[in-house]
Amino acid sequence: MLGFLLARQAGLDDPLRLRRAESTRRVLGLELNKDRDVERIHGNGINTLDIEPIEARYMLSGGSDGVIVLYDLENSSRQPYYTCKAVCSVGRNHPDVHKYSVETVQWYPHDTGMFTSSSFDKTLKVWDTNTLQTADVFSFEETVYSHHMSPVATKHCLVAVGTRGPKVQLCDLKSGSCSHILQVMFAGHRQEILAVSWSPRCEYVLATASADSRVKLWDVRRASGCLITVDQHNGKKSQAVESANTAHNGKVNGLCFTSDGLHLLTVGTDNRMRLWNSSNGENTLRKTQRGNTSRESGRGKRLPAEQGARCGAQSQDPGIMT
Repeated sequence: MLGFLLARQAGLDDPLRLRRAESTRRVLGLELNKDRDVERIHGNGINTLDIEPIEARYMLSGGSDGVIVLYDLENSSRQPYYTCKAVCSVGRNHPDVHKYSVETVQWYPHDTGMFTSSSFDKTLKVWDTNTLQTADVFSFEETVYSHHMSPVATKHCLVAVGTRGPKVQLCDLKSGSCSHILQVMFAGHRQEILAVSWSPRCEYVLATASADSRVKLWDVRRASGCLITVDQHNGKKSQAVESANTAHNGKVNGLCFTSDGLHLLTVGTDNRMRLWNSSNGENTLRKTQRGNTSRESGRGKRLPAEQGARCGAQSQDPGIMT
């Protein structure tokens, strides 16, 4: 670390290199917090978590039992060892509870008074946090795998929804309508949409990941829609014809943008994570091999924005990546 500081002081090194090195060091030093626990409410596995971006105090969790729980992460006891308590929950006896597994929960980016949830019961629900009642319900013909609201949108209130069908559906919270505009002949996906993510840099740019091994970037204002289909080979010919214009050699079941929106992180059932330049879709060729990232159901794997930012910083150190 002293070497980085001296090189920066002397103007011999890029200032960003110090930040990337420090970010990498911290990421590699991450471990479970032994002083904090979370109250057990779910009876089955937990599929999704989201911490509200306003105060980073409240957390939502959605489980395979259809239950949604809201936790308070603040240490009100002021003791070194404490358990984060559940404030409230949408349990099995709640009239608006999801019938099947909850796949995604997300706080409204600008206000903790509202959050959304989507489920295998083919619905997207908009919740009033104060009353814990549904303010709106969007129903679909296909199983819902994921949804996402833009963290920076000021001119639209669209929720992108990925379903078992090969089309991305956009739900407008203002009008309550649902449009199927991201299904263009020869440009759309061919199989189910496993993950969706809005860019934190441009409110109209959306990234989608599919079981067809492809990742696409869309501008929802354009009639043609699709801006880029990323290619793991960066345009070079591949020995396998079926891998042309694909992001992974398998289903792509998770993606997110880094916090600055300059890069896109994807994860696939080929046990790889890849980092892409979001402006031109170029594969940075900094990939990691992880454990098993597949699920038997093939459904989406959500990556928090913070994880994407960290992996983006980590990938700049060639000594860490494989």
